[in-house]
Amino acid sequence: MAILNLLASQRKCRLSEILTGSNPLLRDQSLVEYNQNSSAGIHICALLDSDGTPMEVALAVTKLVDEGFTTVKLKVGRRASPVEDAAVIQKIREVVGYKINIRADANRKWTYKQAIEFGSRVKSLCLQYIEEPVSSVHDLIKFCENSGLPVALDESIDNLKGDPIQKLHQFVHPGIVAVVIKPSVVGGFENAAHIAKWAHMHDKMAIISSAYESSVGLATYIQFAYYVDRQHDLISRLKRYDSCGTVAHGFGTYQWLTEDVSEQKLKILVPPLGDGMGASVENAHGYLHHLNINDEKIEKTYSEEKLNSYSIQVDGDHFSYVVKVQEAGDCTNDKVVLFLHGFLGTSEDWTPMMKALSPSARVIAVDLPGHGESQILQHDDENFNQISLTIQSVADLLLKLICNITDGEVVVVGYSMGARIALQMILNENLKVVLSRQISGAVLISGSPGLRHEASRRRRTAIDKSRAQFLLTYGLECFIKTWYSGKMWTSLREHPQFDSLVRTRRKHSNITDLSKVLADSSIGRQKSLWEDLKHLEKPVLIIAGEKDVKFKEIAERMCSETREYGEREADCRSNQELCEMIVVPESGHAVHVENPLPLVRALRKFLVRLHQP
Repeated sequence: MAILNLLASQRKCRLSEILTGSNPLLRDQSLVEYNQNSSAGIHICALLDSDGTPMEVALAVTKLVDEGFTTVKLKVGRRASPVEDAAVIQKIREVVGYKINIRADANRKWTYKQAIEFGSRVKSLCLQYIEEPVSSVHDLIKFCENSGLPVALDESIDNLKGDPIQKLHQFVHPGIVAVVIKPSVVGGFENAAHIAKWAHMHDKMAIISSAYESSVGLATYIQFAYYVDRQHDLISRLKRYDSCGTVAHGFGTYQWLTEDVSEQKLKILVPPLGDGMGASVENAHGYLHHLNINDEKIEKTYSEEKLNSYSIQVDGDHFSYVVKVQEAGDCTNDKVVLFLHGFLGTSEDWTPMMKALSPSARVIAVDLPGHGESQILQHDDENFNQISLTIQSVADLLLKLICNITDGEVVVVGYSMGARIALQMILNENLKVVLSRQISGAVLISGSPGLRHEASRRRRTAIDKSRAQFLLTYGLECFIKTWYSGKMWTSLREHPQFDSLVRTRRKHSNITDLSKVLADSSIGRQKSLWEDLKHLEKPVLIIAGEKDVKFKEIAERMCSETREYGEREADCRSNQELCEMIVVPESGHAVHVENPLPLVRALRKFLVRLHQP
C-alpha cells in the first residue's frame, strides 16, 4: 500500500482514485463513470469490549449512539456463559432500542453447544450478525443451518492457506452474510480486494477492518474501504439487485488508542448531512498529504539490525565444541530465540528471520558441529572415533550452551536436522531442571520424531553411512550435486535463490567432521521420539511446506498423536493446545528459504502466545 500511496503522490491524485480507476491510467471506465456520481465517504462501526454489568454496557452503547454511531460491535464469549452475553444484548435493546445495528464477535471462543445457546436467546434481538461463533468450518455451517442467526467470517479468512479465492467456496452458505477483512492479515490489499469482490459476487457484505492501526494506516484503509464500497455498488448495478445498504467498516479501534504517531488528528465524525459516524476520503487524503510525525511519540526508531558474531567453547565427552554464534536484538532481553539449521546449513541461513524478530526478542543462531565455522577440538588424537555427534549428544551440548548464554526463557526453532535436535532438547528427560527453567517452547520446521521400526532404522543408518563415505571419497562439490538432486528438493531447485544457497553450502571447512555428523546424526541412529510425545509439557509449533507431502503427513501425525494424550497441566496459557500445526503455502521442505514471510508471521504469533501474561 505504501507503493500505491507513492504512485498517488507522484500522479497528484488521491489514493482512492488510483484504486477506483478515476485516474485515466486505469482501465475500468464503467467503475470510473459510476464513481463520479458517488459520495466520497464511508461509515464506521464502533467497537466495545462489553466489560461490566448489562446496564453499564447498555449505557456505554447509549453514549456511542449519542456520538453518532449507528453500528456497534460487542466482544462476546468472555463471560462465564453465553447466557450472560445474551443478557447484555437484551439490555442494550431495552435501553437503546432498535435504532442501531448490533454485531457480536465471539472470536471462536464457544463450543457449538454454547453458540446455539447464545443464538436461541438473541434470535429476536435483530443482530446484524454474529462473528465467528465457533472454531471449525463444519460447526460454523451447522450453526448457520440450525440457529437462524446471520454469521460473519473473520479468523476463517485470516487462516486460509494459498489462493484464498479457491478456498472460499466452503463459505457460500446464505447464512454467512458478511466477510470481515483485515488487509494486513490476509496478505495485503490485492488479496483483500479479491476477497471483497468474492463476497459481493455472493451477495455478502465486505467489511474492511483494522488491527489496531495508527491514523496513518486508518487513513489508507478508509480510502481502500471506499473503493470496496464502490465496487459493491457497481456489482449490484451489473447484477440488477438492490444493494444491502450502507456498510459500516470496522475502524472503531481508533477510539482505543490514547496516542498516535502524527501531530494532526484524522477526522472521524458525523458529516453535516450524514446519517452516521464516518470518514471522508478527502479528509483521509489530506491527512496523508500533510502528515507530520510527532517525534515525541516515537519510542524508538529502527535501522537494519547488525548481527554480532562470536565463539563459545562447550565441552563434551572426549572433545570440545567451539561454537560460532550469531546474535541480534537486545542482549538484556530475557526472551531468547535459538535457531538451529539443517544438514549442510549454517547460522547465516537464519539471517532474514533474525532481523525480522530482533526488535522484540534476543535472537541467536549457531553453526552446528561440523558445519560452517564451528570447530570440533579433540582432547586426544586417538579418540576421534569415540566422539559422539548423535542428535542426543548435540542436544546436550546446546543445552549447556544455553546455560552459558542466558538465564532467560528460550524458544528453540529448528529446521530439518535442527528440528530433530530441538525436539530432543524439549523432550530431554536427563535435563528436566534446565528444561523447566529455560526451554519455553519449540518450533519444528520440516522435522520428524524419528523412525518407529528397528528395521527402518538399520536401513537408514546404512544409507547415511554410505553417504558419509561418499562425501569423504568424492568431496563436497560432488556430494552437494547429488544431495540436492533428490525429490525432496524439487521445489527448492526451482526457487530463484537456489544457486546462491548452493554456493554457501560449499564453504564448510572440515569435510571429515561434516561426514561424521552425517553418519552420527542419521535418523536411523536416533532414538524414536514418537512415544515420548506423550511427555510433552511445553508448547510446540510444527510447520511443514505445502509441497512437502512426506513431512506434512509426519506433522499431521505428530499433532494427532500428541492431542490423543489429552490435556496437560503444563505452562500453556488458557488451556491452549500443546501442539499446533501450520502448513506454509507455496513451499517445499526448505520453508524458511522458499516462503519466509508466512513463517515469520507464524513465529511472531507463537512467541506472542508464549509470552502472554
